[in-house]
Amino acid sequence: MEERANAFLGEEKLSTLMKMYSVPCIISLLVAALYNIVDQIFIANASYLGSYGNAANNVVFPLTIVALSLAVMIGDGCCAYVSICLGKNEKEDAHKSIGCAVVLVIIVGLFVAVVYAVLQEAILTFFGGKVNAETYACAKEYFTFITTGIPIYMFGQCLNPIIRSDGSPRFAMASTVLGAVFNIIFDPICIYGLHWGMKGAAIATVGGQILTAVLAIWYLFHMKAVRLERKSFGIFPGLMRAFLPLGITSFLSQISVVASMAAVNNMIVKYGALDPIYSLAEYSQIPMAVLGIVMKFFQIVISVSVGLAAGCIPVIGYNVGAERLDRALTLFKMLLISELIVGAVALVIVELLPLQLISIFGAANESSYYSEFAVKAFRIYLCMLPLATLNKGTFICLQSLGKAAQSSILSLIREVVFGVGWALILPVFFGLNGLLYSMPVSDLLTFLIAIVMILRIFRMLNTDGKAAA
Repeated sequence: MEERANAFLGEEKLSTLMKMYSVPCIISLLVAALYNIVDQIFIANASYLGSYGNAANNVVFPLTIVALSLAVMIGDGCCAYVSICLGKNEKEDAHKSIGCAVVLVIIVGLFVAVVYAVLQEAILTFFGGKVNAETYACAKEYFTFITTGIPIYMFGQCLNPIIRSDGSPRFAMASTVLGAVFNIIFDPICIYGLHWGMKGAAIATVGGQILTAVLAIWYLFHMKAVRLERKSFGIFPGLMRAFLPLGITSFLSQISVVASMAAVNNMIVKYGALDPIYSLAEYSQIPMAVLGIVMKFFQIVISVSVGLAAGCIPVIGYNVGAERLDRALTLFKMLLISELIVGAVALVIVELLPLQLISIFGAANESSYYSEFAVKAFRIYLCMLPLATLNKGTFICLQSLGKAAQSSILSLIREVVFGVGWALILPVFFGLNGLLYSMPVSDLLTFLIAIVMILRIFRMLNTDGKAAA
């Protein structure tokens, strides 16, 4: 029989493989999250933008996540499917899946950009952009320029996991890091030097995304485990039905941020107007700016969590395809322990250092109400971080086991039913504080479901290398 591509995934030490794949994946996702966060740091510390620019950035942030969620659904789904195909030595389906994903993400990226351009005002209003006039003006300027780079951004993010599935996690990481470095260098030049404000932040971001996309295009012509041909590129419905469901969990894990922030931003506008402090015009943007910053820190933590799990997808997928379920189980146990450690470390940081965290985002230029609300938000909103990271790891791991339906349903319960539901219900009884309680309540309830799924995965894999019925 012909030697399997990526055969080392079934032979190499699991701890080595986890480091080899998860670390670059974590760095790639962190860098992707840092694009927007870096913009916000420089915006917040520009005296002529301040909390208005911060709030505007928070308004636009979920719209970039919409694009990211669609890109990772295609990319992570393709990554999981290609890894299984390589484990089974089915190279024809592997290279056609990659080509199909490339064509699909280009089409979807162009569609999203057109929708954003045509419905700009309605979209910004829906995400709370009209909390006051200054915030809306900043959001409109930033969003206009970000929209132009949406297809490029989606292409680069989709290709990142595909490059990992080809056995090149370091190249995937490097392409993303170089784009982020470009953004970090040009942000201060555009915002402080050229005084371009929100437009400057967006231009620096799009420039970095272009660099990442160019490197991804180069790699397509130098793949290792598969060789792309002209016939690889096209829309293949059968393959799309195979790999897109495997990316649904990645989609939901990202789109949940959008659903949650839409609910939170609208509740901020509604219940902030009833608050004795934040109903005042000069303070009305503070809750939105602060919750945006807290969500950015949460995004960093979740990027590590998702990176750990997503990095394991090619390894678990290959071993499942090669019927090495014992190795898949061992790696799953290692993943759970790692997820808990990440959540615990993050929890210590948010509980002990909330003022230091908020100071990074220009708190020195704001009123005492800004810092006061920020400390409370960090300590309450993120108090269940260890459970949040464990939940994410469990649900994403189901993708690599081919359990797309279960993974999708469970993610939907967490991200939409719990995440949005409690954000809408609790403020009715607790006002703005209710928004802060919504996150830990959702994570705690989800954890009860995750325990059941973890036990099921153990039973499925712990049967002397044969799947349970």
